[in-house]
Amino acid sequence: MAEEPVYAPDQLKPGSRKWTRIGAIGSVILILSLFWGNHEGNTENVYLLVTALLLIGVVIADVVLRRNGLKANDQ
Repeated sequence: MAEEPVYAPDQLKPGSRKWTRIGAIGSVILILSLFWGNHEGNTENVYLLVTALLLIGVVIADVVLRRNGLKANDQ
């Protein structure tokens, strides 16, 4: 018990969901803007598209889980 760190209640507060979602959507926009670059072939485009779709999927899953009450609102 003596070795466990002591936390103040404000250190355990969750981050802002709104800014996290805005950051994820902004990242998707930046990733998709890399389609027009100085590269040949479509290999890079596949990785960019998959990464963008994964980010969008995570945001949508978070919204749906919170709306249905399957994920706590304090996380």
